[in-house]
Amino acid sequence: MSQNPALFEDAADGSIEVLGPTGRPWPNLPEPRAPRSGPRRAVIIAMTNQKGGVGKTTTTINLGAALAETGRRVLLVDFDPQGSASVGLGVNPHVLEKSVYTLLMTRDTDIADVIVGTGVDGLDLLPANIDLSAAEVQLVSEVAREQTLKRVLRPVRDRYDVIIIDCAPSLGLLTVNALTASDQVVIPLECEFFALRGVALLTDTIAKVTDRLNPDLEILGIVGTMYDGRTLHSREVLERVVEAFGETVFHTVIKRTVKFPETTVAGEPITSYAPSSPGAEAYRTLAKEVIARCPDV
Repeated sequence: MSQNPALFEDAADGSIEVLGPTGRPWPNLPEPRAPRSGPRRAVIIAMTNQKGGVGKTTTTINLGAALAETGRRVLLVDFDPQGSASVGLGVNPHVLEKSVYTLLMTRDTDIADVIVGTGVDGLDLLPANIDLSAAEVQLVSEVAREQTLKRVLRPVRDRYDVIIIDCAPSLGLLTVNALTASDQVVIPLECEFFALRGVALLTDTIAKVTDRLNPDLEILGIVGTMYDGRTLHSREVLERVVEAFGETVFHTVIKRTVKFPETTVAGEPITSYAPSSPGAEAYRTLAKEVIARCPDV
C-alpha cells in the first residue's frame, strides 16, 4: 500500500506491524468483490461537512471514479449551488438547461433527461448550478420538504450500484434533504483544528435526521483530507480524530498534492488524469474500504 509510512511496532506475537497514517495497523483489504448480480438498489451516500474547503467535492468525484473502476455503476449528484462537482467533471454549470434544481421544483421532468455522462466509464452526473440556491427558500412551503431529493432519486435507484451526493457546505434544508435520502454518510475532514471543531455539530445534525426523518441513516466513516504528515498540526489533529471516533475513521488518508487542483482544471478525476499518482492510489484504497465496510455497495 503506497500510503504506508515507515512506522513499525512489535505486535503481541513478536511480528512486525506496519502502521498507517492514522496510527493504526493497516487492515488486510482484499481486492474489491464484483458488483452484485441481479436486481440493483443503489446505496446512497451523502458526502457532507458544513465547513467549506475540506475536500468534499474532490472526494465525491475521485471516490466515485475509483468505485466505477471496480465495475460499479455510479451516479454523482451535485447538490451544491456552486456546481463544483459539475465543473470538476468537465460540465459548464452556466449553460445547463436542466439541472437537479429542475427536478426538485417540477414533477414533469424525467431524471434521465438531466443526467449526463462523464469521461469515466460507469460514472454519471446529475449536475447543478446557482439555480439550486433558490431551492433552499422555495422548498420551505412544500409538503414533506425534507424528502424531495429522495423522491427525485427513486426512479434511478435500480440503475446504479452507488449514488454519491456532494452536499453544500451548510446544515440547511438542502443538506437535510441529502441526509434524508441517504443510507450512509461519509464525512471528509480536513486535518486542521477548526475543521475538527465542527464535527460535533455535524454529528448532532445527523443524529437528529436519524431520529426524526431517516432511521436507517448511518455514518459510514470519517476520512482525513489535506493531510501533511510533515507538520505536527496535521498529525495531532488526525490523532485526536482517531481518539474521538475510533474505528469510524477510515484508515485511508488523503494527502495534499498539487495534482488535485490540476484535475479540476482538466475536468476529470485524478484516477484518469494521473492514474499512477499517490492521490489516485489513495482513492482506490478508500474505495476498497468503502466496499469492505458496506456489503451492499
